[in-house]
Amino acid sequence: MGAIIAVLDKKGENATKKAVEMLRILSSKKAEAFELASSSMVEIKKTVDALQNVNMDSHMAAGQVFSKILSSDKLQIARLENATMLLDGRIYLPNGETFDIESFAKKSRQNYEEIAQHLIKEVEGDFTFVIAENTRFVAGRDPIGSQPLYYGENKNLAALASERKALWKIEIERTESFPPGHSAIIDKNGFRFKLAKTLVYSAPKQITMQTAAEKLRKLLQKSTRKRLLDLKEVAVAFSGGLDSSIIAVLAENAGANVTLIHASLADQPETQHAKQAAEELNLPIQVYQYNEKDVENVLPNVLWLIEEPDAIKTSIGVPFYWIAEKAAEKGFKVMLAGQGADELFGGYKRYVDSYILHGVEKTRREIFNDIAKLYEANLERDFKICNYHGVELRLPFATTGIVEFATALPLKLKLEPKATTLRKLVLRRAAENLGLPNFVVNKPKKAIQYTTGVSSILKKIAKRNHSTVKEYLQNLFQSTWKKRMLHE
Repeated sequence: MGAIIAVLDKKGENATKKAVEMLRILSSKKAEAFELASSSMVEIKKTVDALQNVNMDSHMAAGQVFSKILSSDKLQIARLENATMLLDGRIYLPNGETFDIESFAKKSRQNYEEIAQHLIKEVEGDFTFVIAENTRFVAGRDPIGSQPLYYGENKNLAALASERKALWKIEIERTESFPPGHSAIIDKNGFRFKLAKTLVYSAPKQITMQTAAEKLRKLLQKSTRKRLLDLKEVAVAFSGGLDSSIIAVLAENAGANVTLIHASLADQPETQHAKQAAEELNLPIQVYQYNEKDVENVLPNVLWLIEEPDAIKTSIGVPFYWIAEKAAEKGFKVMLAGQGADELFGGYKRYVDSYILHGVEKTRREIFNDIAKLYEANLERDFKICNYHGVELRLPFATTGIVEFATALPLKLKLEPKATTLRKLVLRRAAENLGLPNFVVNKPKKAIQYTTGVSSILKKIAKRNHSTVKEYLQNLFQSTWKKRMLHE
């Protein structure tokens, strides 16, 4: 796990130094190896400085920053005929075997575009990859978009990277998220994308609440077990709400030693609820409480990681940063979380408002669009935060099978057209089937930025600085980036 980059000089000049610049800004204290590759050459060093004098003598260069999460982890490199393939992320094989990219590529016996398409269509996991050929790259991203990947170009360069900052470092200012479930050809003409596997909107399939809830329980159980096959212990980001409680119970049922981690501002009612939920679930919980000064101190780091001064993403990113930080301090290498459940099963109040005002079809479309953009709204932020702390984030809800199941459900199994509906109805029934306590099953949905108190504190800090939250974060974002980009 770590980061991946690729850069192509459109004018045919040597791209090696640009690639090293990109790797340098993505390096971290947790990094154990740095890789630089062309179609015919691979260099692996323990430090990025050791790559400084490497010369690929190529207008194309790809690379990786590698951090070992599990003892069995290794750099995923495949030396192919006139090409080199790099993969970053985690592949979930049925019986927990270790995925080997070289064996996969050679067994495929296809051209490199077909290998890319086959990998995206057939393999379950959170991953990105690059294949460096003589005159072009072939790249791709998993169908959910769990593993971050961005791309961009200017008049001289075309490049992609796991974080936007690596593109900004080489003066590619306009960046976009690489579309999930797609492969791309990158050459001197820029980017050409090809769909491999993505979410498709369809009419709802008729199914009873009882049948849907039981099928959902089994899907979640299977997904969680896959994400725990190589683990004896795991942390769970825990609010005490429905989603994180389901994940915690499923992880324990799968045989893992589970520790719940909860972070919040001091004196928030949700903390007491989280403690009560942990007690009812009979699981150990670590509770960490913070204050206004702690929020102010962590903001520059959070903005550096999430790479945009968005108020909602920042309000969510701050407590998630603390949770990932504490998981790392406690020695956990992997953390589970419940991201995706609200989009998949109608957890937001605005869905109810849409249902009442506009009816079933428009609301289903709205939910579908949010699921399709889940990677931009939530996953990229959280994966980058965890990666910084050397903790691998795994999300049992964010799987192709569960996404396809959820999008095909009738809206009435998710929520009702009335203001008092609890929402996520089928998920609550699945939680009942799992034996979760009623006060967790029936707990109303509240957004983390409000329950942790961070949103209110941001308003207070901004007001003290005679700004709106938007203005304050924008100014802090710009000053943080100016300082760190120069330093890096």
